[in-house]
Amino acid sequence: MLNILVVDDSLIMRRNITKMIESLGHRVIGEAKDGLESITLYSKLKPDLVTMDITMPEMDGITAVKELKKIDKNAKIIMVTSHG
Repeated sequence: MLNILVVDDSLIMRRNITKMIESLGHRVIGEAKDGLESITLYSKLKPDLVTMDITMPEMDGITAVKELKKIDKNAKIIMVTSHG
């Protein structure tokens, strides 16, 4: 079982991703609404995996991934977006 941090500015998307993760037997240990919040939660929660939206307010997913990699070069991150 993986402990996962879900990052998306859309509450509906966070809920859908959480349901999918839990249905696969994993646990969502935190949710962030933007990249900035994801950095704070990552440092606090130390998840095994992060799902990261790309387009978000405050700090986009690309920038957040760069910052997370500075904190933990071994961070595992899956980019998730609804944009083509």
